[in-house]
Amino acid sequence: MKNLLLIIFIVTSFIVKAQLTIIIESVPESTPADADIFFAGNINDWNPGDEAFKMTPAENTWELILPAMDEGTEIQFKFTRGSWETVEKGANGEEIGNRTFTFGNGETINPIILNWADGSGGGITASENVSIMSEDFYMPQLDRSRRIWIYLPPDYSITAKSYPVLYMHDGQNLFDTETSYAGEWEVDETLDELYNQSFNVPIVIGIDNGGTERINEYTPWSNSQYGGGDGDKYVEFIVETLKPYVDDNYRTLDDRENTAIMGSSLGGLISHYAALKYQDVFSKAGLFSPSYWFSDSVWIFTDNHPKQFDMRIYQMIGGNEGSQNVDNLSVMEDHLLNSGFDANELSNKTIPNGSHNEALWRGDFETAYKWLFQDYIGGIYDIPNIKSIRVSPNPARNEITISDYSPRSGDSIVVTDIRGVELILIQNVVSNKVNTSGLKPGIYILRIFSENEVYGAKFVKN
Repeated sequence: MKNLLLIIFIVTSFIVKAQLTIIIESVPESTPADADIFFAGNINDWNPGDEAFKMTPAENTWELILPAMDEGTEIQFKFTRGSWETVEKGANGEEIGNRTFTFGNGETINPIILNWADGSGGGITASENVSIMSEDFYMPQLDRSRRIWIYLPPDYSITAKSYPVLYMHDGQNLFDTETSYAGEWEVDETLDELYNQSFNVPIVIGIDNGGTERINEYTPWSNSQYGGGDGDKYVEFIVETLKPYVDDNYRTLDDRENTAIMGSSLGGLISHYAALKYQDVFSKAGLFSPSYWFSDSVWIFTDNHPKQFDMRIYQMIGGNEGSQNVDNLSVMEDHLLNSGFDANELSNKTIPNGSHNEALWRGDFETAYKWLFQDYIGGIYDIPNIKSIRVSPNPARNEITISDYSPRSGDSIVVTDIRGVELILIQNVVSNKVNTSGLKPGIYILRIFSENEVYGAKFVKN
């Protein structure tokens, strides 16, 4: 009988307790040769640099044996290189969900790490009209400095007009693949193309994130797992320090109707906060995949900051970002409506199969810009039923070519300045080329009248 009880005890012990060995066999090529890799999960309070959970390196592998746990216990975890700024990401730099494992489901797993949050970019892609406004712009509210980017519209240097300003976060990822860690938004390419299509475009200010300070600066409230809470000071920096500097040194339309803020993920959260707290400063907010999950305080804050002025608030998210995050957009819409905003001031959009990454946000930036700045984009589209065409080179020199245009019998071409004064008239057009050598430096509108259609393009003469 004693032997039987002993056997039952031994068997039960093996069933109740289970051990797990983790062996990582593949990491991104950008992983430093001397990198330490850590396990961060719910069994070590999500400590991203816990020495007790540092993986043991071997030849091209990293290994960790977790303590035995009751069979059926589920754990959640991610891998880091010592901080949340170096947490693992998806192949394209997108956020990924927590890994999970249930003890008793096998003794060894071989996860693959596809990318790191600080993975490098690939080649300079910024437009010529993008520059670094400052490498170390001082932030007195936070007692630190930050690199600031500026995008100037293509016609900025040849006109005297003033422009709206769009403030954006994560400046590293807006304009240049070289500085991005997961691909860029292509804000400059998108706006340049819109300009070439005769839309008006704004000045864009890109504020680099602070690396290890990103979570702190982009969150007005703290999170028990991730920390944070310096977001109010960061927004004060934008409103009280950065914006006055930009308005003093560049030709801006500095009123609230011409000032917008936009960001993604935690950048979407802090944009929401800034727009509602400073409704006298911002009239437009682009909230891409906003991290409303970070703190329930966001709902109370929204309720406590009802509508003071007319606004445009654009919310979007990818369908693959989790049902709770998708649902949160509708919940926020309800809170905003209850706070006095009208339905026509809000735009909610879920992109099927969209994931939490720059590719998603890049793909929707143009749509968001056109909706937020619908009273400004104007240009030749103020003319009813006009269709867009392209001309090159733009800026023009002595001659421009109209792309994808074959003259038809009776076509005419008219070129005017931005005041509508006719400067060139070509009747019975026989060529897709226009001599612009007689034009002075400035902005011009070209229109083609072809049968019952009108085509148009805006171009610059240097």
